[in-house]
Amino acid sequence: MKYLLIIPDGAADEPQASLSGKTPLEAARTPALDALAARGRVGLTNHVPDSLPPGSEVACMSLMGYDPLAYFTGRAPLEAAAQEILLGPRDIAVRCNLVTIRPQGSGRVMEDFTAGHISTAEASELVEACQRGLVADFPELAAAWTFTPGVSYRNLLIYRGGGTCAAQAAEDAAAGLPLGADLRTTPPHDLMDKPVVDSFPRGTGSRLLTEIMAKSGGWLADHPVNRRRLADGKRPATHVWLWGAGRAPAFEPFTEKYGCSGTMITAVDLLRGLAALAGWKRREVVGATGYLDTDYAAKGRAAIEELASNDLVCVHIEAPDEASHEGDAAAKVRAIEEIDAKIVAPLAEYLAASGEHRILVCPDHPTFIATKTHSRGGVPFVIAGTGVGPNGQAAYHEGSAAAAGDSVLPGWTLMGEFLKR
Repeated sequence: MKYLLIIPDGAADEPQASLSGKTPLEAARTPALDALAARGRVGLTNHVPDSLPPGSEVACMSLMGYDPLAYFTGRAPLEAAAQEILLGPRDIAVRCNLVTIRPQGSGRVMEDFTAGHISTAEASELVEACQRGLVADFPELAAAWTFTPGVSYRNLLIYRGGGTCAAQAAEDAAAGLPLGADLRTTPPHDLMDKPVVDSFPRGTGSRLLTEIMAKSGGWLADHPVNRRRLADGKRPATHVWLWGAGRAPAFEPFTEKYGCSGTMITAVDLLRGLAALAGWKRREVVGATGYLDTDYAAKGRAAIEELASNDLVCVHIEAPDEASHEGDAAAKVRAIEEIDAKIVAPLAEYLAASGEHRILVCPDHPTFIATKTHSRGGVPFVIAGTGVGPNGQAAYHEGSAAAAGDSVLPGWTLMGEFLKR
């Protein structure tokens, strides 16, 4: 049996006036997805427990069959795993976005949580400048805290609890780790076009993170990378935004939990990290960008190649989520249609000719175009293939999933339903 999991990130949504009252999944032309629905099981699930943030870090963990209430410690540790950064029991990872914040009236607004989708090379230079600024402005932290470049605007700040900084070690011994379990942070993608004044970190350690974020404005203001970007009409990276802090989670290997191996195809470090923690292979694809311009067809071809020698292959596509963050309904529809034509259709055809198989398509969470943010709530799934009978739906979207009256809750148990032999 071959298993294929396709995650169209953030594809679920609400009806849009610009789409004649349809959701993007309803408005998109998706013959391959509709064919799966007609011969398979369509229903609703929810991957985000009420007590956890409605982001891909929680929802994709659930989609991979891990209960977020048991395994989730924060987003940044997952991205650290993607970079093969080993975290000790007293270490903490913090997600560090390069962002564009602009003045508005007497306050400031999050103009772009990606700093204009800054390139990895540019981002690396700016992250190095932040490390120099940290050493200069916070010398007492320099031995324990390190900025670490990632991909594009997605970077990390790492705290080493076992570092050589005597003052920090003494503070740890007296008061515990510098960031507490009560720390609350706000993802910058939830602040698009909104004031940032009420969204800085809160809780134990929040003052330190806020001070670093404030100082970063000076570290980056006149950097050559930003001067070049402004000259080219691009958005500068004005600040770092710190969020998603946590310690290393302890995952049960997927092979022990579910009895099969997996391969992840994605352009996003978060998913790479989840795959690493689960013990999955990771397949990199040239042209996969994690954005609307990703090479959908290349991802489809890579998945076919991986299915030849692996039990389960997961293809994650970030594009629908990015379109929602930009508030672009038309772009979201195009992304869904690209997924259908260049990933779902060729893979469904390949598997149909290859023998026993199952396909699961499910977004991780809704991302609403109206708010440009992630949300919790029901998302539609379809399971089709060997041993799966139809439940009377001829299309794949939120409405057909609700009409089917078939729910799998909590969401993390969907993987078990999918793999059920």
